[in-house]
Amino acid sequence: MAHYILSYLGGTPPTTAEEGQQHFERYRIWLATLGEAVVSPANPFKNTHTVKPNGSVVPASTTTMSGYTIVQADSIELALEMAKSCPFLEIGGALEVSELMQMKV
Repeated sequence: MAHYILSYLGGTPPTTAEEGQQHFERYRIWLATLGEAVVSPANPFKNTHTVKPNGSVVPASTTTMSGYTIVQADSIELALEMAKSCPFLEIGGALEVSELMQMKV
């Protein structure tokens, strides 16, 4: 079974603590519905820095990616179906779904 990464892009964060708790509860319910397909849930980013080709460091992100979840599924179509029910979409965010390749190093 392949692993897929669901990358969280954009979205409008909740404006109150109560909204945040309500959204997080919907997110927890969504993860529960995915069951054992969830390999690595809720991985939000914090304190992002960007390293430029010249070695300089900028204390910010150059993308709108704010985190990820890893799931396993038999096909990209099944992973996409999982993504379509994610509550992150309810706050105006988008999900990018990609199959993870296993590299031998």
